[in-house]
Amino acid sequence: GIEVEGFVTSDFSGLLVAMGSGQADIGAFNTLGYVNALNVFPKRIEAVAKVVRYGSGSYHGTFWTTDVSVCKSAPIIGAFENINGVPTLVPGSATTPPDVAALQVGWSFGDNGLEPEVRDNGTVSPGYACEADLNSMVGNTVVFVEEGSTSGYLYPSLQLKNMGIDYTKDITQVFAGSHDGVITALYNGDHKFGVTYDDARRTLRKTQLDVGEKVIAIGITDEIPNDVVAVRSDLPEDMKAKIYSILKDYISTDEGYAVMDEIYGWTDIVEADNSEFDVVKQAAQEFGLYDE
Repeated sequence: GIEVEGFVTSDFSGLLVAMGSGQADIGAFNTLGYVNALNVFPKRIEAVAKVVRYGSGSYHGTFWTTDVSVCKSAPIIGAFENINGVPTLVPGSATTPPDVAALQVGWSFGDNGLEPEVRDNGTVSPGYACEADLNSMVGNTVVFVEEGSTSGYLYPSLQLKNMGIDYTKDITQVFAGSHDGVITALYNGDHKFGVTYDDARRTLRKTQLDVGEKVIAIGITDEIPNDVVAVRSDLPEDMKAKIYSILKDYISTDEGYAVMDEIYGWTDIVEADNSEFDVVKQAAQEFGLYDE
C-alpha cells in the first residue's frame, strides 16, 4: 500500500499552490481549478483520472424551447448526445428511453432497469426534442441560470459566440438563478428559450407531468469534463499508475462506492486527456475567469 497524509485546503487556489510547490502530491480539482493549475504550473501538475458521475466522465448544457415552430421537423421522444463530437438527436419511444448518458425526464430506475416513471398523480411524459437552428434565438429573450454556471451560461454563451451570435447584443439575457428556475420560466410561458444542464426538466416532473412535452430540447453544448484527480508531474510513472489503480479498485468496492458517492458524487474514474480541457480554458478566458 501507499501511506497517505491528508489535509484540506481552504480553496482550490490553496491546493494549486500546495501541489505546484511540492507540498502536496495528489489533489482533486474542479474543472476550472485544474485549468488554472495547468496555466500556473504547466510542467508540475497533471491529471491521472477524471471523475465519472451518472455513468459519464462529462456533461453538457442543453438549449430548450417551448416554440415548436423553430423545429425543422415535429418533435420526437428523444434526447441529444455528442457522438464523435457532433450533437446528435437520439430517438426513444414511449417504452424505450433514448440511449444517452444523462437521465431523461419520464424515466426512472426500476427492477428491469430504466422504466417509464409513474407517480401517484400520473405518468410522467417522456422528454421531447427536435433539431433546430440556434440562430432562431436571435432577437429573443434567453433564460440562463447565472453568470457563474458552466452548463447554464458559460458554455452555451461561448457556443453562440462561435456561431457568430453576440450573446450580449443579439439576444436578451435573463437570469433565473437556478436550473429549475429556467425550466419553470419556460413551462409557465414567461419566455421561449433557455439553457440548463441535461436534463433539468426532471426538477419539475413531480408537479408538472407534461414538462417533457412542453419544454423541448433543441441542441446541446460541447462536453464539459468532470472533476479530476491530479498528481505532481515529477512522481515516478509507476507511482502515478499505482495511484490510479488504487482509486479505481477502491471505488469498485461496495464500501468505496458508497463513501465516494456520498461525499463527492463519484461513481467511478477514467483516465484523463488534457485536450478535453481546451474548451474550458477558452470559456474561462472569454469570461475573465482564467488566471493569466
